[in-house]
Amino acid sequence: EVQLAESGGGLVQAGGSLRLSCATSGFTFDEYAIAWFRQAPGKEREGLSCIVNSDGATHYADSVKGRFTISTDNAKNTGYLQMNSLRPEDTAVYHCVRTHPPLCVIGDYDQIIAYDDWGRGTQVTVSS
Repeated sequence: EVQLAESGGGLVQAGGSLRLSCATSGFTFDEYAIAWFRQAPGKEREGLSCIVNSDGATHYADSVKGRFTISTDNAKNTGYLQMNSLRPEDTAVYHCVRTHPPLCVIGDYDQIIAYDDWGRGTQVTVSS
């Protein structure tokens, strides 16, 4: 059974940092990519970043480029999202999703969002 579980969210002041983790199991980690999305109340799910687990190729949405860094620890089958310079508008539930490398490389978040293998999410709240 494919499982993904996010952790590391919390309450932080504007300008602060958080590191989210996405622990995975049930599949061969190196054959896939991990993407991060977020969903704020009343808003659509937004694709943020993606990483190809086998070679580390990454893609970032413009909204987080330069502030967020995606990475993996393949020995632990875990993905990470380092978030710096956080803003109140970054407040949302953050999810990781297993996806396929070709979609990740081109940042096709509209296609990635249709995948079934999502974590339950972790809440990030940024106070002003």
